[in-house]
Amino acid sequence: MKANRILPDLQCALMCEDVRQEASGNLILVGVLGIIRLPQIPVWAPKLCVVNRWVAGIGQFTEEVRLIGPDGTTVLRKNQAKFALPDAVQSMTLVSLFQNVEFNAPGVYTLEVLVDDVMKLRVPIPVMVATPPAGQAPAAPAA
Repeated sequence: MKANRILPDLQCALMCEDVRQEASGNLILVGVLGIIRLPQIPVWAPKLCVVNRWVAGIGQFTEEVRLIGPDGTTVLRKNQAKFALPDAVQSMTLVSLFQNVEFNAPGVYTLEVLVDDVMKLRVPIPVMVATPPAGQAPAAPAA
């Protein structure tokens, strides 16, 4: 008997500054982020992208990507996308775009990835103010 629905696995999830596509269709990830070091806080990130690759599933699904503030409850950004995997050897790569994200406090932000309301991944994203090198003046506050 053939399965008609299998929840997919999340093969990878990466936050980056930008995603571009080559003529071949391959993706280029620019500025993959693990820790966000900023010259000052608050600051606005004009663009953050989250790239997720889903594999080994069968059926129709809804992905949800959330960026949670350092308080652990405030949802700063959320994106949902529907996708389908017709058989278990197919894969699907989805890109969530978050624009104008405000980082108004240092701390550990959290990236959450769900499929059909099932949590697949929680990634801590530390946000910190970078100390300027010795002898260099700190950045002027934003107007």
